[in-house]
Amino acid sequence: MLDVAIEKIGKEETEQVLIRCHEMREEVKEIADFVRSRQGSLSCTLEGAQYEIAVADVYYIESVDGRTFLYTQEKTYETGSRLYELEELLRAKRFQRISKSTLVNLMKIQSIQPALNGRFLLLLKSGEKVILSRNYVKAFRDSLKGERGHEGI
Repeated sequence: MLDVAIEKIGKEETEQVLIRCHEMREEVKEIADFVRSRQGSLSCTLEGAQYEIAVADVYYIESVDGRTFLYTQEKTYETGSRLYELEELLRAKRFQRISKSTLVNLMKIQSIQPALNGRFLLLLKSGEKVILSRNYVKAFRDSLKGERGHEGI
């Protein structure tokens, strides 16, 4: 049995997640990996101003005409990073390439529906829809194995 305790602390204290276990079981490792995946930020710009956007707030990243954009719930930011650089950086943070020009945050997917020609439509929690290209279906499926049980993909 796994007990969960949450303690509210003052603003001057550092937030932390402490996992106490008898042994490093798979479920404990998954919890630790999830917590680590929610950390970090990305540098970007919006209307000339610089921002640090929390990785957990990014729904997807898209490269269009040599420019790279980060999409959050309400805003679109631009970053100077290349898509392949972000893919490598964010792989451990639950991001997956779904097409030649798009990375998606797996934690922001609401549903997956079949589309034409072996592609899939991913409905994000923001209401936006992105296409999973058939060339990336196998890697996407492999990244979801054991996570949500999407056997239909």
